[in-house]
Amino acid sequence: MWFKNLRAYRLPERLGLDAEALSQRLGARPFAPCRPAQPLSSGWVGALDDQAEALVHAAGPWWLLRMKREEKLLPPSVIRDEVGNRIAQIQAAESRKVHRKERMQLTDEVTQDLMPRAFTRARDVEALLAEREGWLWVNHASAPRAEDLLSALREALGSLPAELPVTRKNPAVVMSEWLLHDQLPEGLQLGTEADFVEPGEEGGIVRARSMLLDCDEIRAHIESGKHVQRLALAWQGRLEFVLGADLVIRRLKFAEELTAAHDDLNEDALARRDADFLLMSETIGELWPALLQAFGGLET
Repeated sequence: MWFKNLRAYRLPERLGLDAEALSQRLGARPFAPCRPAQPLSSGWVGALDDQAEALVHAAGPWWLLRMKREEKLLPPSVIRDEVGNRIAQIQAAESRKVHRKERMQLTDEVTQDLMPRAFTRARDVEALLAEREGWLWVNHASAPRAEDLLSALREALGSLPAELPVTRKNPAVVMSEWLLHDQLPEGLQLGTEADFVEPGEEGGIVRARSMLLDCDEIRAHIESGKHVQRLALAWQGRLEFVLGADLVIRRLKFAEELTAAHDDLNEDALARRDADFLLMSETIGELWPALLQAFGGLET
């Protein structure tokens, strides 16, 4: 339940429907496992739990969505080996060379033949939607996986304008100034890792790990022209995370006082997840405006 990543998207327009209506829309594309020859399948599942029926779970103004993505695992090396075997058989039996076009046809045939026997891997992609405030956060650090969810949501709604947030101040520059002057906004504390990049296409990357960041060595990197690409931070003793210059939050970790707040509900799994979801959402709802304010607010 507790998100580990936050990839934010701004929704400039209201959806124009409530959680129940959105759930019905998503029901047009429920998840179904891959068919034998199908390499990939995705669709919506119960938001709160595999046993839950609602595809959108609402807790106050917060909505939870969950898309399941299943793919067949067929390593390229396995395909290459089998194609090589078939080419060798053809050359031995017919005493001729197999050319590029025929090799490509063999590759397609081998892929189709092996697909039904391939292992499958299923992963969930969750999203937190604050419809009134116009924000959607995907619990995934990968942009392609987040776009998969957005595309499926657009398919259900017909359209979904979604924009990456742009702040008035450059986050890379602002975070570099935090380290240079050892001055962070109220509520934020430094972690023990950071990545720095040099401007330009061939700029190098310096990674600091498990070290105090308020030191002369770190300041020297910034004074030489490097900017922060990622910075480990803590917020109000409630959250730890790595913030990127692209405003993507990775390795999000909630304090134990939050994750253990509803231990008394362990006997009712759905009630526990519902309570945890609301607490998580409210915490993210406090963190996000604070981060935007630290970077001068949104560019209009």
